[in-house]
Amino acid sequence: MKFGNTSQTQLSPRHKLVRRVDNDQSWVDNNRTKVFLNSNKNRVFPIPNAMTNDGHALPISASEDSVAINDTPNQEPPPLFSKWTPPKYLWRGLSVFVLTGQVIVRVLNRKVHWKNTLQQLERVGPKSVGVCLLTSAFVGMAFTIQFVREFTRLGLNRAVGGVLALAFVRELSPVITSIIVAGRIGSAFAAELGTMQVSEQIDTLRVLGTDPVDYLVTPRVIASCLALPFLTLICFTVGMASSALLADGVYGISINIILDSAQRALRPWDIISAMLKSQVFGLIISVVSCGWGVTTLGGAKGVGESTTSAVVLSLVGIFIADFVLSYCFFQGAGDSLKNL
Repeated sequence: MKFGNTSQTQLSPRHKLVRRVDNDQSWVDNNRTKVFLNSNKNRVFPIPNAMTNDGHALPISASEDSVAINDTPNQEPPPLFSKWTPPKYLWRGLSVFVLTGQVIVRVLNRKVHWKNTLQQLERVGPKSVGVCLLTSAFVGMAFTIQFVREFTRLGLNRAVGGVLALAFVRELSPVITSIIVAGRIGSAFAAELGTMQVSEQIDTLRVLGTDPVDYLVTPRVIASCLALPFLTLICFTVGMASSALLADGVYGISINIILDSAQRALRPWDIISAMLKSQVFGLIISVVSCGWGVTTLGGAKGVGESTTSAVVLSLVGIFIADFVLSYCFFQGAGDSLKNL
């Protein structure tokens, strides 16, 4: 049997090709770059010739000091409070005080949009009379039941009218009227301005050259401050009338006795203080509602939250202001009932 010998000429091209591939692979391995990652600084450093011919990595160590020297940037310490954002309730509360100052300046400079002011005055005043009268009438009758029962037992029938008049004109009428207006008008102010804010209508007014404070806020504040004193007087009148009718019809105390007692107990300062309280309450309701409206964020959900927060804060502000004003107006021992 003959076996053919493979000639050198047949193997040489193939052998040359294999040797060429091996040489190229060794050149790539020798020139491959090792990447070194510094975990502390999150920086990547290239280290050349980090592979041997057989594909294994060479043991390479880099000192932390040398890396830190090349990697340390020239950074300045951040300023104080650079990453601090004020809480939402803080900057919204400050915006209420800023808005109050802006409204006062515009009123003093006579920058008032009178057409909008008359529209808001009609909305706050005549359109709120019905619910205010109904509420004051039933509150007056409820207080009459409590006062008449106790005063009749003590034989002080002639003091019933004076006590009711003082309670109504000093406290009940201003506070009840303000609560009703806060629930009805304050919520409407916050919802309207909040909707305009999230729908970018207020920004459109600025683009058109109209100041939103002049056009939207100032008319509402003026209307609230003017309408509430008259609503308070109307509520006081209706409350006293309902009390006199109930005392005459149920407990047998004449209407003339109730009205004469009220006339003897009341002083002009009592009426003036009630109107001043109402103006302060109207300012609180309108400014808080408008301030919470124009700072609304977050779409429809933000409008609902702003409306609820505006009403709650208005009521809290009304009660706090009522205490402060009562303490300032009625200090010392009173002598209103000594003539009864």
